[in-house]
Amino acid sequence: MRKAVYIWGQMEKYANYRRAVETAGGRAFFGRESTGQAERWDALLLPGGGDLEPWRYGQENTASRNLEPERDAAELELLAEFTAAGKPVLGICRGLQAVNVFFGGSLLQNIPGHSAHGGADRLHSVRTAPSSLGRLLGEQALVNSAHHQAVDRLGSGLQAVQWAGDGVVEGLCHRRFPVWAVQWHPERLEASPAGRILLGGFLEMVP
Repeated sequence: MRKAVYIWGQMEKYANYRRAVETAGGRAFFGRESTGQAERWDALLLPGGGDLEPWRYGQENTASRNLEPERDAAELELLAEFTAAGKPVLGICRGLQAVNVFFGGSLLQNIPGHSAHGGADRLHSVRTAPSSLGRLLGEQALVNSAHHQAVDRLGSGLQAVQWAGDGVVEGLCHRRFPVWAVQWHPERLEASPAGRILLGGFLEMVP
């Protein structure tokens, strides 16, 4: 049976995530409910999107944009449910930032050199430390980049396991919970097998 992955929001907005999950062997389900979902679904995926409200990590807004307050509240509630249930979570781009904030971390509100360029993702290599992600992706991988924010202070229990050449954190794992997060976009990475491998490994975390 295909593993059921819940994504908060409308399917039309996240069609590329649905295709990527299905290609990896799962099924993506969408909705705007944020309570009682860990009982229904096998895993949670937090997709990319606008920035989180800076007050949620103790800062004033200096460079955050495209804020999504309703989504912030819903995804943080879902994170609480799925981690309490011990079910796998994968954060992608904004999703990595949501994971870090949920566990008490903070963000850099604007960094150079990582946003999309000329309407396309940037491609760059990352170094991955020995970890569950490292076993999947190897020490070096080619990934894509389309973000202007990044991890600052790590959240409690999180371990940085992947970095860009300039030191920006590109991947996180939780030391206790089955939680992974990457700053890049596996759902639209066509130049490297890293995206397909990551999503397949995420689904394999489901018992």
